Amino acid sequence: MLLTDFDYDLPEERIAQTPIEPRNASRLMVLDPVKKTIEHRHFYDLKDYLVPGDTLIFNDTRVMPARLIGHRDQTGGRVEVFLLRRLDANRWETLAKPGKKAKEGNVINFSDELSCTVIEHTDFGGRIVEFHYDGVFEEILDRLGETPLPPYIHEKLEDSERYQTVYNREEGSAAAPTAGLHFTKEQMQELKDMGVNLGFVTLHVGLGTFRPVNVDNIEDHVMHKEHYVISDETAKLVMDTKAAGHRVIAVGTTSIRTLESAATAKGQIAGKSDWTGIFIYPGYDFKIVDALITNFHLPKSTLIMLISAFAGRKFILDAYKTAVEQKYRFFSFGDAMFISSPQPQAEREKEVYELEHMHDHDE
Repeated sequence: MLLTDFDYDLPEERIAQTPIEPRNASRLMVLDPVKKTIEHRHFYDLKDYLVPGDTLIFNDTRVMPARLIGHRDQTGGRVEVFLLRRLDANRWETLAKPGKKAKEGNVINFSDELSCTVIEHTDFGGRIVEFHYDGVFEEILDRLGETPLPPYIHEKLEDSERYQTVYNREEGSAAAPTAGLHFTKEQMQELKDMGVNLGFVTLHVGLGTFRPVNVDNIEDHVMHKEHYVISDETAKLVMDTKAAGHRVIAVGTTSIRTLESAATAKGQIAGKSDWTGIFIYPGYDFKIVDALITNFHLPKSTLIMLISAFAGRKFILDAYKTAVEQKYRFFSFGDAMFISSPQPQAEREKEVYELEHMHDHDE
């Protein structure tokens, strides 16, 4: 499959720059890949599509103040260091901008109490740095670091907590699991009161989720690994839900990748802590997830490939075209989509076969 198979036209004015208030006032496009229907609702209507016994799985990660602005010791040149993941007590994997000012051996100063030395380059174009500081690193980072926003958001965010979910618990992400931004605490309680189960996993969002695909053939793309945790309690909840014939509904693509990474067989999952580099694209056979809530994703991204694997590429691209025409808001602060069930396996296999043979014919 080619990268261009997952492209679509998006006018710049459709990219949401600010979040809507309240959180669940955003629009909700409801897709049924079996009946091929599209409905237009609001996120507060989600309860109309859930039944008692369904289980929602949320990613409870919290975004770090991962963006640090410093200056090179040697020249005073400005350098932005973006934290991706902690390797040990003082060493981190990062992205540095501009990269030419972050060569091995360079020292970058952020304040009198914090600096770092560039140790090595990574295979993904990042930098391994070692921090030097006086005091507690997390406290210094809270003071000096900024909550990172995606590069397509140009408006200043007045309240940094709007780029956090209301249920965040485990700090460690470089970006928010944005499908969860639509939930309010009141809505979560309402769903719980009607008999919907709420379960939590943790996947710290890193380079794997938002790194661009730079290969023509998507099967050549290598995902950057991200750390996840599924408790035994959550694994049991998932298994009990499946056994009772109810749906496991992933809130966001990071929850999907976590659940599918921990699957041990069709309908089976284990509690575990591990790293995942799972890359889900059309042809993938889902083992755990029965429905999903997601935002609208960037063209040619691994995220649109993932939801195309679940609901069918053509159906998803048609839905995106409708969303543009209906003036939905796109990306992190945009509107949401509820996909009620997967496209039938036979249809998915037929679509993959046709795609591959279409390109064979093109050659």
